[in-house]
Amino acid sequence: MSEREHREATARVLAADDEPGSGPFFPAPSPVDLAAADKHAGKPVHYKVICISMYTDDLKRLDTMVENLKARGLTKANRSALIRYALSGVDLDRVPKGL
Repeated sequence: MSEREHREATARVLAADDEPGSGPFFPAPSPVDLAAADKHAGKPVHYKVICISMYTDDLKRLDTMVENLKARGLTKANRSALIRYALSGVDLDRVPKGL
C-alpha cells in the first residue's frame, strides 16, 4: 500500500462517525495536507537537482577527467562527484577578481 493510499484509508476511517480529534485517532488530514505531502513524497532532502550552464569545451574536459578516473578504478566517478571534489579544494582567497 502506498503512503497516499495509507493516508486516504486513515482519513476514511477517521471520518466515519468520529469527530476529528476525538478518541484514540489522529485528526483526518485535510485535502491541502494530502496535496502538500504528495508534492514532497519521495523527494530527497539531502541534495537537490540543479541546472547549470557550462561551455562545451569545459564539459568535454570534465567528461575526460571522469573517464580517466573510471579507467583508474574509481567506478563511481561522475560529473557531480568530481565537481563536489573540486569545490572542496577551493580557496576563496585565491579566486581571481575577474572570475
